Amino acid sequence: MSPDSPPPGSARSAAELNERIRALWLRAGGTLSAQERSEYERLVIEWAAAVRGRITEAA
Repeated sequence: MSPDSPPPGSARSAAELNERIRALWLRAGGTLSAQERSEYERLVIEWAAAVRGRITEAA
């Protein structure tokens, strides 16, 4: 688990995850290494879950 991973059972907001995704792309200069690609995929999956959770709450 990376140091940026949240503890089990906690959830980051979609906005926070979006900011981390943007920061990753900026740090990478638009080209992701294999390790950065893995982090990106994890963040996008977590972001999608956060968005789904927010939609469920609104419904």
